[in-house]
Amino acid sequence: MKLSSHFTLEEMVASQEAARHGIDNTPPADVVDRLRKTCQGLEAVRIVLGCAPIVVSSGFRCLELNRRLGSKDTSQHRTGEAADFICPGFGGPTVVAYALRDSGIEYDQLILEFDRWVHISFAAKRRRHEALVIDAGGTRAL
Repeated sequence: MKLSSHFTLEEMVASQEAARHGIDNTPPADVVDRLRKTCQGLEAVRIVLGCAPIVVSSGFRCLELNRRLGSKDTSQHRTGEAADFICPGFGGPTVVAYALRDSGIEYDQLILEFDRWVHISFAAKRRRHEALVIDAGGTRAL
């Protein structure tokens, strides 16, 4: 099912960890609606990144999957409002994170995680425009 021009429900719920452990990562209808909004945000990300393809590594996570991955129950992945991704056609995660930080995209959080991927969230009720780095040294402003 297409959620936007370039993103599908299947890619936003795909998880190797869920498949490995037989976890049903099917989102409820209200989460699918939020995933549509997240995908619209990712469409804006694609434009900022010169329309380079985005590879989503983590979108929606059901509670069981989220806990298995060691993430907080309050993670925006649980509500369909976040995605982790890379965009090799534009550059490495650090270059992508700085480009998005300095763009006009209305994100809630933008996090460069371990210089391996970028997390972005589009919360319906919060627009903190918070840009962070998380790595072995801890958490700090991007």
